[in-house]
Amino acid sequence: MSEPAAPAGPSADGADIASTDMSQDPSSRDEDTQPIFGEGRGGLPVEPSEEAVRRLESQLDEARERHLRLAAEYDNFRKRNARERSEMADRAQAALVTRLLDVLDDMDRLGADGGGASPETFRHAFSLVDKKLHKELETAGLEPIDPVGEVFDPSVHEAVSAVPPPSPEQDHRVSATFQAGYRFKGTLVRPARVQVYSEQGQA
Repeated sequence: MSEPAAPAGPSADGADIASTDMSQDPSSRDEDTQPIFGEGRGGLPVEPSEEAVRRLESQLDEARERHLRLAAEYDNFRKRNARERSEMADRAQAALVTRLLDVLDDMDRLGADGGGASPETFRHAFSLVDKKLHKELETAGLEPIDPVGEVFDPSVHEAVSAVPPPSPEQDHRVSATFQAGYRFKGTLVRPARVQVYSEQGQA
């Protein structure tokens, strides 16, 4: 009966075991090959805590400075835009006033000479000044609203009285305008005050 084979032992010079033990011993590594950072999960390098804090503080300071700079630039833009809008409005108003100066001069002359003029001459002169004034205002964008005969619209008309309609088809139509309304460049600035036909006798 043959003897079982004995387990293989180390080689005579022990070189294989020695080399294996030295490769697994951390103390046997060269100091120059040690990593600067520690190792985190997955073997990724991790910065030392102090360096990470300094880096994050620097990034935060840069972000804060960018935010403050952008906020200052936006504030300057907002103020400049508001100033330009105000200046444009002032120029538009000045242009309108300039156009109305001629009408104002005519009214002054009419008032000064009206005492010696006949009633007919005064009425004619007043009518000319009135037409000139309305023309200048309409050129500036003013639009009169005189809705006689139109269907009553509460968004642009203000009913102050109501009368029975002469026929059923006249119901809810404007019968008279007591005070003209106005739009300025499409925006209602004053509704027309009107009388309305209504079968109920009220607006």
